[in-house]
Parts: sequence; C-alpha cells; structure tokens
Amino acid sequence: MYDRLKELGFTEERLQEAAVNGDLMPGRVIARDKNLYRVAVADRDLPAEVGGRFRYQVVTDSDYPAVGDFVLLDNVNDHDGPAIIQQVMSRSGLFERKAAGTDHETQVLAANVDLAFICMALNSDYNLRRLERYLSLVWAGGAIPVVVLTKADLCPDLSGRLAEVKAAAPGVDVLLTSGLTEDGYKPITDFLESGKTFVFLGSSGVGKSTLINRLLGSEQIKTREIRKDGKGKHTTTRRELILIPGGGAVIDTPGMRELGLESANLAQAFSDIEKLAITCKFNDCSHTSEPGCAVLRAVEEGTLDPKRLANYRKLLREAKYVGLNSKQLEREKINEMFSGFGSLKQARDYIKHKSKKH
Repeated sequence: MYDRLKELGFTEERLQEAAVNGDLMPGRVIARDKNLYRVAVADRDLPAEVGGRFRYQVVTDSDYPAVGDFVLLDNVNDHDGPAIIQQVMSRSGLFERKAAGTDHETQVLAANVDLAFICMALNSDYNLRRLERYLSLVWAGGAIPVVVLTKADLCPDLSGRLAEVKAAAPGVDVLLTSGLTEDGYKPITDFLESGKTFVFLGSSGVGKSTLINRLLGSEQIKTREIRKDGKGKHTTTRRELILIPGGGAVIDTPGMRELGLESANLAQAFSDIEKLAITCKFNDCSHTSEPGCAVLRAVEEGTLDPKRLANYRKLLREAKYVGLNSKQLEREKINEMFSGFGSLKQARDYIKHKSKKH
C-alpha cells in the first residue's frame, strides 16, 4: 500500500509520524496553484485545499503547504469535493527566499529536498556571485548542492570556467552537461536515488527543463528558445513534483533572476574564507583593514578573488538584516556606519561637533 509513498520520499520515520494521526491519510504535495493543491496519496492523486482550522492557525504565508511538503488529509473519499489538508508534517531540506516586493514575507520554493542541482549556463547567464548566493541558501536549507554547468558546448574556455566555478563552490560537485547530445545529461544520473527528492534551481533559459525532460524520458515540461540577448524566457510558471522513472522525484521551479536572501549558511558556502579567518590576528576581524588579517593577505597574494570577498561581505550584511523591522533595520545600518566610534551616542556627538565647525 505504501510503495508509492516510499517512491515519493516517505521514510519509515515519516510513516510513523503519520501513524500517530491514524484518522488522517498521509500524502505529498506535488503541485500548487494559488489556494488549490494536488496531493499524491498511496493509490492516486487528489485535489486538495487547506482546512478552516489550519487556516486559522497560520501565522505567515510560509506556513501554508508548499510543493514537496508531506501532509495529512481527511475527506479523501469524498469524490464530490477536494480533500482537506489538516496538517503539514515536519520539514527538512527547505529552500526559501524573500518574497518579491516585501521586507519580511518568506516564499517557500520547495520542501523536503535532499539534493539541489544549481544550474548555470556557460554563456551570458554565467555569474559566480549569483552562484555563491544560491549555494548559501541551499546549505542553509539543509539540502546538498551540486553545481550543474549547462551549455558546455558554447564555452570557448571550458577548463578556465571550470576552475573558477570550483573555486566559488569549495567542496561541491561540479558537473558539465550539454543539451546538444542525447547523453549530455548523463552526469546527473549518478546522483539519482529511489526515495530521494531533487530540485533544479537557476535562471530562466539555462536548460533546467531540458535536463528534467531527459531524466523523465519524455517532453513533460515545455521548453522555449532563449532571447536574442541570451537571457531565458520563463518556461515553468509553477512548481511541480514529478516521479523519475529511474528513481526519486524531481521538483522543477520557475527561473529566478532575483533571489532575496531569507536565510544563509555562509560558513559552508564560503568555507575557504572562514578557514582563513581562523588565523586572523583578531577574533572579531572584519577583513577590511585590520593588521594581521589572513583573508586580506590571501587577496594580496592572489589566492583569493577580491570579488568573492566583496560578495561574502555583501551577503553577510544582508543576512544580518533579515527579519528586522524598519526601525531595527535603520538602527543596525547606523550602528554599522559609525561602528568605529564605539557607540551611537558618540557618533551623534561627533556629527553635532562637525556641524558646529561648519
């Protein structure tokens, strides 16, 4: 009975968690369209919506079920209406970003992901700083990242690009793929495993849909030509979980050029800088101008890309501001601007003194 659920990622631990609520049926969200869901259960797929009690208990939008969530339902035998989602089970491998146009709202892109394929094309999409941002978010969510370089056939300096990517993604597997050949996707298949969930992330037009279609063995996801400027058109418009014939399940996501930071694991994404920082002269070294800074010395010696360090600082500041309201945000930024004065009061006194002199 539970063979299909196991294929969808239900482990013995999750089945035991579901068994505590014996009156409810376990399932997994495979698609969402606004307030309507598609949920896979042991023997079929069901339309579903959240129950009134669930809606009453929701605090933020991120509490609502997302694609990949394991849920508990009732009314599953009512063929005249949708099943009712009463509970979202415990989450892991969460990938989320700051919702567009908001300061505090979080958008869950995929839940319960085991491995994230971060796709970047070796043409005009190539952007190491965006790759570092993706890596920090994936590590923070608890999934394992794998970098997938697409359109390798369009790159005139493949070895150079590969070296740059490996330096920007320390300790992460980097794969080369091409959509021009039938077996150009094969490096990805080595990572597939039954019962595991994979997500493909990256900008529009990098070839995510093409790679997923190759894994599925059919054109289940529409693909479109890229624009004349090399940037992609949005092909996938919603997230969807699909079983892979060779084992596991894949979640396709819409392309994202803007990726607001909601949570980040910079220690993992920038492990090379963190290791250098241990040997700095001062424990609170900001790696800007302090004497004895091992990070700045690495930049001077050419073993650390200054652009990588600049992005590390940028993401560090951004992560620091996550979750603050407008007043807290303003105070933090002022404190950072005048950190050398010892206190905000000293900074204000200094500004007043300067104003009197002029």
